[in-house]
Amino acid sequence: MKKLSLVLFAVLLVGSRISFAQVNSNDKIILTGNLHSDSKILFNNSEAQTQNISFPSPNKKSPLIAGLLSVVLPGAGEVYTESYWKAAIFAAVEVSAIVVATSYNNKGDNQTNYFQNYADGHWSIKRYAEWTIKNVQFINSSVDASKYNVINSDGSVNHPELNRLERDLGSGYSHALPPHGEQQYYELIGKYPQYSHGWDDANQSETDFHLLSQNFLDYSKMRGKANDYYNISDKAVIGIYINHLLSGLDAVWSAISFNKDVAVNIRVNQINTGDNLTFYPTVYVQYSF
Repeated sequence: MKKLSLVLFAVLLVGSRISFAQVNSNDKIILTGNLHSDSKILFNNSEAQTQNISFPSPNKKSPLIAGLLSVVLPGAGEVYTESYWKAAIFAAVEVSAIVVATSYNNKGDNQTNYFQNYADGHWSIKRYAEWTIKNVQFINSSVDASKYNVINSDGSVNHPELNRLERDLGSGYSHALPPHGEQQYYELIGKYPQYSHGWDDANQSETDFHLLSQNFLDYSKMRGKANDYYNISDKAVIGIYINHLLSGLDAVWSAISFNKDVAVNIRVNQINTGDNLTFYPTVYVQYSF
């Protein structure tokens, strides 16, 4: 009971102080001396002022610019959108793919030079033409070899006549030999059995062109190795294009993500209640896209 009396006394005392202060400071406000009633009077007659404090967001990034930068140079759009770790990844992939493509293309070129030199040293168009003329009856008995002037009087090969004979023979002679030095020339002589007896280790007394010499088989492997190198290089080039595309798409997304700005506004409500000034801060958080 004593505690309750003390509390009531303190409340009345505070109320009296508020009443006294307000009557002396503003004679237009009449207080009753009742704390509950006087609080309503004070708040109803208060003047509210609002001050807004906002923190501006960083400059927005253009998704179009970001995408174009990364399509041209993977990782550039990510740098523009400040996604530095992703920029490093795309740049590393780009460099790796270029290194692989260049390296294996050079290996393919070196291997091509190797097998072409091997062919020039071990395969002869004259040997091939002479064996073909000699064995026409075994290849296609309906063809008359005397009607084809394949070997010139000086011992050289009449290439157009050889091609005409090849086309007329059929029966496994499915191709006409291109001129020396062309890419198809080097491909055919190590791919189709009809050219097997142009190799220097072939048995010229054999009548079946399907019997392949060891040089023919070795040369085929050399060509296959060169093709493998070029295939790896081609895949790396495809990887470069894919990296450009993915980096461009990611840069657009990174710009959009960057522009998801968190705008924070702090509003301070200034309440003037009599001779007291009270602030009520309010925080508003808004996601802008």
